[in-house]
Amino acid sequence: MGFLPGIVGIIVFIILISLKQINQYERGVKFTLGKYTKVMEPGWRLVLPIFQSYKKVDIRTKVDDVPEQEAITKDNVSVKINAVIYYKVFDASLAVLEVEDFYYATAQLAQTTMRNTVGSVTLDELLSEREKLSITIREIIDKETDPWGIKVENVELKDISLTDEMKRVIARAAEAEREKQAVITKSEGEAAAATNLAMAAQTLANSPGALHLRTLETINDVSSDQSNTIFFALPIEVLNAIKGFTDNQKK
Repeated sequence: MGFLPGIVGIIVFIILISLKQINQYERGVKFTLGKYTKVMEPGWRLVLPIFQSYKKVDIRTKVDDVPEQEAITKDNVSVKINAVIYYKVFDASLAVLEVEDFYYATAQLAQTTMRNTVGSVTLDELLSEREKLSITIREIIDKETDPWGIKVENVELKDISLTDEMKRVIARAAEAEREKQAVITKSEGEAAAATNLAMAAQTLANSPGALHLRTLETINDVSSDQSNTIFFALPIEVLNAIKGFTDNQKK
């Protein structure tokens, strides 16, 4: 009978050291004699010493800052780019069994994917379609990490840096583009003005006395000036009348 309390005490001790707490934001991957047994849900769980072991996996969304990567775009422009990746574990057993360190593996995959994606687009596409590229990177990483039990929720490109020389080239290109647009706008204005002048001249030519009225209006405008010299333009009708009178006198 003296052994009974001792045995009970040993059993209680084993139970106490076998109790493991799994928090709400965790899952426990349990192994028995080295073989995967099951995923333990939150709460107090029994893990027998020596025979069993477990590994906790945090299933909360993780935020990793992808270090700045140097890449070359499709049109051979060197850029530096960094990003932020948001991901979480959706299957704790896969995260433990299929990859040694899913944190490190996901970070490395994000870096290589980002460099490869930048290399497949031109600089203009990289700067103007940043959101589209972020979606492309997220889809590629999510597909690759799916066998690891990882769900990639989002990828955000933070900053795209260019060399000083490339910044000067882009500035010169932008200035040239503005000058080109200014020349085009000016030429379009001149073409429209020429068309309007031709239409006005045609209207004056087809309306008797219109040119004379326009001449009188011009004289009125000039008379308000301080200049003492006035150039008077005779209407074509007057010139034609003088010419006709001269021709009749010669006859």
